[in-house]
Amino acid sequence: MPETDPLTSLVPTRWHAGYRPRAGLLRLRDSWVALVQIVLAAAAAFGIAHLLIGHTMPLLAVTVTISSLGLSRDARPSQVLQTVAGMLTGIAISELGLLFLVPGWWELAVVLAVTLVIARFISPSPQFPIAAAIQTAIAFMLPLGQFTGMRILDGAIGGALALFVTALLPRNPMRAILRDARSVFSDVDRTIARIAQGLRRGDRLRSERALQKARELQGPLAAWATSLESGQAISRVSPFLRSRRMELARLRRMHDAMDLATRNLRVVARRAHYAVEDGEARHEVAAVIEGIQQATTLLAAAVDDVSQERPAQEALRAIAATLDPAALLPRARVGDQSVLTSLRPLVVDLLVAAGEPRGDAAHEVPRV
Repeated sequence: MPETDPLTSLVPTRWHAGYRPRAGLLRLRDSWVALVQIVLAAAAAFGIAHLLIGHTMPLLAVTVTISSLGLSRDARPSQVLQTVAGMLTGIAISELGLLFLVPGWWELAVVLAVTLVIARFISPSPQFPIAAAIQTAIAFMLPLGQFTGMRILDGAIGGALALFVTALLPRNPMRAILRDARSVFSDVDRTIARIAQGLRRGDRLRSERALQKARELQGPLAAWATSLESGQAISRVSPFLRSRRMELARLRRMHDAMDLATRNLRVVARRAHYAVEDGEARHEVAAVIEGIQQATTLLAAAVDDVSQERPAQEALRAIAATLDPAALLPRARVGDQSVLTSLRPLVVDLLVAAGEPRGDAAHEVPRV
């Protein structure tokens, strides 16, 4: 019988087979700044509470710092502040409880119940009462400090350090923002390609898949919005990201326009799906959509290189000028003209994403 490794034999087969070292390395690459933030802030919080204030074991200073920063992609100062506030609320309630109760199982249950009720009343965020309850439990079971309020002071030090490093050592938001933007444009490109293929082949199944893909675009857009909001919030408080504000504003404009464009793309996909129910190929309509796909590829390049906005604008203007359904396909069926009509607002939104003012973009399509 073959020998078995006593170490690997302890690992569940499914987990061991599915483990990918490359994915772990990518996570480390994307999180190393956050890891450095947490280590430095926690060490500094411990040092201040222990060396300057004289607290022998400032556990809460460290736990509040670590929990406030975390590894979340949304590192907005407001989010960090909300977490800090929740934790300080929990510590304060625990301190008040210790004035009347001796730590025990039912006393802990009472204090936790009070904390959860008060925290849920204070904040609509579901994370707020949980953060408060965790710190309540820790503080309630810790030995009493050297003076009343020591643990609140520890928590305040941890929270202050978390906010300080958020501004002084900010996580660079650009990598996540650009990655999310590329993901959106990649999904949009595949969706447009499937719509065009369905029309060119008269393939109802392919058109149905395109419609499903168009409906799934909201998820990547939401992720892009989260990373943008986080980046813009950090740039307002961090002097190191002040130079990125114009670029972030440009990407915000691009995101907002693409949000509208994807909504219109769903309309295009739906009408194309209805149009191909007869199984006939529609080469002319497919050619127009393929042109939009090529222009969108230029627009995708503008995510990383602003100079690509002008070529994208020119390509989209050329397409917009042809979008008169009666002139483009004078003898087209109603379904085909409906698809062409739905392309007009889509192209306008793409022009806005490429940097053209909406009023000017709307005038690029001919009046019908």
